[in-house]
Amino acid sequence: MAQKPSIPKGTRDFSPLEVQRRRYIMSIIQTHFENYGFMPIETPSFENSDTLMGKYGEEGDRLIFKILNSGDYLKKTREEDLTQGNEAALTPKISEKALRYDLTVPFARYVVQHQNDIAFPFKRYQIQNVWRADRPQKGRFREFTQCDADVVGSNSLLQEVELIQLYDAVFTSLQLDGCTIKINNRKILAGIAEVIGAEDKLIDFTVALDKLDKIGKEKVQQEMLDKGIAGEAIEKLDPVFTLSGGYAEKMKSIKSLLNDSAVGMRGIEELEFINDFIQRIPLKTAQLDLDITLARGLNYYTGCIFEVAAPEGISMGSIGGGGRYDDLTGIFGMKDMSGVGISFGLDRIYLVLEQLNLFPPSVRAGVEALFVNFGANEAAYCAGWVSRFRESGIKSELYPDAAKMKKQMTYADRNEIPYVIIAGENEINAGKLTLKHMATGEEEKLDPQDIIQRLSN
Repeated sequence: MAQKPSIPKGTRDFSPLEVQRRRYIMSIIQTHFENYGFMPIETPSFENSDTLMGKYGEEGDRLIFKILNSGDYLKKTREEDLTQGNEAALTPKISEKALRYDLTVPFARYVVQHQNDIAFPFKRYQIQNVWRADRPQKGRFREFTQCDADVVGSNSLLQEVELIQLYDAVFTSLQLDGCTIKINNRKILAGIAEVIGAEDKLIDFTVALDKLDKIGKEKVQQEMLDKGIAGEAIEKLDPVFTLSGGYAEKMKSIKSLLNDSAVGMRGIEELEFINDFIQRIPLKTAQLDLDITLARGLNYYTGCIFEVAAPEGISMGSIGGGGRYDDLTGIFGMKDMSGVGISFGLDRIYLVLEQLNLFPPSVRAGVEALFVNFGANEAAYCAGWVSRFRESGIKSELYPDAAKMKKQMTYADRNEIPYVIIAGENEINAGKLTLKHMATGEEEKLDPQDIIQRLSN
């Protein structure tokens, strides 16, 4: 017996209903992207390895899927590379391409490559798949879809304000009330590292701190120790770990901690500007929260950083995130091009909407009306009306075979088709159609145009 086929861990097949629901989320996100002036681009699913490697920190680089060179991929290797197991020396020789880890670095590459064709500031959005060799778990996949909006060529903090409003607009349209948009600033994190005497360990400090909500305070402290951050420095972080209260109260506490750090105070000024602006134009359903422990471990962030938490009571990781990167294009030779962007986690948003039963009943797969097939004459009569129904925007189909009525009804039931159209000899002679409501079993003999008008509405 042949072995049952399978798919790689961390990937998924999507049923018709799942595809429709995903498209529903993406259509709302896309509508708001375009309302805010973002324009669509697409980039390849894989990039040259040197485009991606070294842009996400040591941990991020390990999660990049490498693609073996085609043909004889060992031809550039030496025997000692293979026998010594030197991964760093071997990998570039057998793999020159990799699947994209996110959409931001490919976007930076796009901007540099097409800079002469772009008017700055440039606002773009992308809705495409990315791949990470991560450990699969609930809400975390190896292949998933990102929905990104970025703007490059502007240092204005009004861009951050707009992105916060964009988050709020999307979640309001999805009826996903109560989301928390967490905000911090990498300058504040740099200031904290400076104050505790660990400025030379900033990357290790932020990578460890970013795991606080996942592994807890003690394990974060241990990781910092393992990375060479002194115990005395870690003890000074207690005010950061225990910070509580509202936005203003947290800001007051962190100000006293960073009073002697110029870079830290610049971060505070940026957050105060953003919060003051949001207070003038209040958010509709989301709330803005200052989270000093938010670090987002990606190396390219330099200013404000964001992360969105699902409504309280929902067990789920972040459903969105992003931040300011002052010189991401600099890694490709284009200096002084600041940018800021956010991403929506489509897969996690789907799970949250499903858990809260927030998908509208109208978001469904399959047709709305099935025409019963009684034979050649009846099928010919129905075929003309099927075309008319479709022209009116009603998803319709004619059952392909003149099968028993029970079989056709079972087909309609299993595909959750809400209406069945019956046209037998009596209906044809009268120029009518019988509309059967599958939910109630009720039948009405009506003029076809009346049915079209009813179902169109």
